Amino acid sequence: MPLYYFHLRDGTDVLLDPEGRELEGHDAIVATTLAEARDMLSAEARTGRLCLDQVIDVEDQSGIVVHQLAFADALTIIWPTPLPR
Repeated sequence: MPLYYFHLRDGTDVLLDPEGRELEGHDAIVATTLAEARDMLSAEARTGRLCLDQVIDVEDQSGIVVHQLAFADALTIIWPTPLPR
């Protein structure tokens, strides 16, 4: 099974995934990336602060980026509607 590396970038720093994960197919890569981003965002939400400038780059064993997900694209923000007065 192919090995993929999930690197976290924020525009300044890069946190490299040294181990990688074995995944079968593009759908598994997309689902895993989304789950990872949402897991990190939910941990941040518990602190009362969301940092949406991060990106997960998924690279194959050759170092080619095969998928990318910006944290801002990992969720939908539903703003409150004003209450009637």
